Amino acid sequence: MTTISSITVVGGGYMGGGIAQVCVLAGYPCVIADATAEAAQSSLARLIEEARIFEEQGLFAPGSTQVITQGIRAADSIEQAVADADYIVEAVPERLDIKADALGRASAAARPDAIIASNTSAMPIEKLASLVTGPDRFLGVHWMNPAPFVPGVEIIPASMTRPDVVEGAEALIRSVGKSPSRVSDQAGFVANRLQYALFHEAVRMVEEGTATPTEIDEVVSNSFGFRLPFFGPFATADMAGLDVYVGAYESFHEAYGDRFAPPALLLDRVSAGDTGLKSGGGFTGMDASKIADIVRYRNRAYAALSALRAELGPVPGRRGGDEGHTP
Repeated sequence: MTTISSITVVGGGYMGGGIAQVCVLAGYPCVIADATAEAAQSSLARLIEEARIFEEQGLFAPGSTQVITQGIRAADSIEQAVADADYIVEAVPERLDIKADALGRASAAARPDAIIASNTSAMPIEKLASLVTGPDRFLGVHWMNPAPFVPGVEIIPASMTRPDVVEGAEALIRSVGKSPSRVSDQAGFVANRLQYALFHEAVRMVEEGTATPTEIDEVVSNSFGFRLPFFGPFATADMAGLDVYVGAYESFHEAYGDRFAPPALLLDRVSAGDTGLKSGGGFTGMDASKIADIVRYRNRAYAALSALRAELGPVPGRRGGDEGHTP
């Protein structure tokens, strides 16, 4: 497995810059490259100023600005930036032509043993691998925005990615304080496929006149979205009861047609007598003997989140009203 001690980020925008900040604060020197030398210098200046603001706001630890100032440098070109890097992050805009140029140049100029990771949020990694010299050392490593503050990072191997490359990327992500999740190579991966599916249904409800965008956002953030920091969709279903979900799907199916037909995987579990936590099974396998402990944790978590929201107050600039409502 490649020992990672130096990192290059190709693309100094908000995602790439945030990744560089996180890595430098974890002790990894970083080089950033951009479309031009001037753009890279501008990105570096922005990152330092942003770090200063974050430090003033208490979001970065005292001294972070100095660490970032000393730990990141801007390169004159992609080729110069990647020459000595152990780990290279491609974080350019989501356009295939731009990614093709960045990945082609970076992989051609990099050391043969350097790991190359794309931060693409939706493009299949197998497709991007065809643009890379040495595709066996290439994979997707998808950070979430804003990179300094969101813990999850998706790890997406292609079919030709070597196991030691995957393990090296996962170890790096853990070492910078993030939580890697290995997922398969499908367009959108897990996070954005779910996020865009939710947005698609939300837009449909606005078009149908069910609710306004503001109303939908309020419902989501104050109901099931409130639970999501602690319990994902499968844990939530297990706790509610999979048989309850089947009953709800029957109503949805009748109202909305086959796009809301109950999933076969759900029906199979319930038919076999697995109704979730109350039956001691479910998708997540939570221990039914620990129901009291799970409920206690849930209640403490929700109370703490409610208190945090009250402390933070409403989102500045959020609009109210009935924009987009169709009576």
